[in-house]
Amino acid sequence: MRFLLGVQTQLLQAGEIFQALQLGTIDATEFSMPVMDLTLGFHQVAKHYYFPGWHQMSTINSLYVSKPKWAELSDTQKEQVRITCDSTMLRQFVEGESVQGKALAEIKAKGVTFHYWPKEMLELYRKTWDEVAKEQSEKSPEFKKAWESYSKFRDEYKIWKQYGYLKD
Repeated sequence: MRFLLGVQTQLLQAGEIFQALQLGTIDATEFSMPVMDLTLGFHQVAKHYYFPGWHQMSTINSLYVSKPKWAELSDTQKEQVRITCDSTMLRQFVEGESVQGKALAEIKAKGVTFHYWPKEMLELYRKTWDEVAKEQSEKSPEFKKAWESYSKFRDEYKIWKQYGYLKD
């Protein structure tokens, strides 16, 4: 196990997290989005909710098809798979965003206190993540390629994020 910021992470299946929190095997969790946290009942054993989440700002799914099977598909079938995957991702994103507010209101009504990470903590998380990403980039050419591509996108997106949306 790797210790970062004084924390030891544990990889648990979704169905094991509630019991681990209840028994004190783990002190906290970052599992998914509010609607999933509500569904799994985390509010019953964890009364403080910190934002923003660090590892999952949205959900992304994948469909894996072996090259030989993919090659057997007609062009029409391949396009049907592509369109279905695109449609599924769009629907999950839209539905995922639309249900979080109601879930948060319900979690709060159940006695959970919301907190926003202080700027200093977010900066520390970023610095620590950057160290991990650098280390992983040195170990894995695939990670490095993906991280560089993602970082480039984020740098380019910052302008739109800054100017493209109303801020409360």
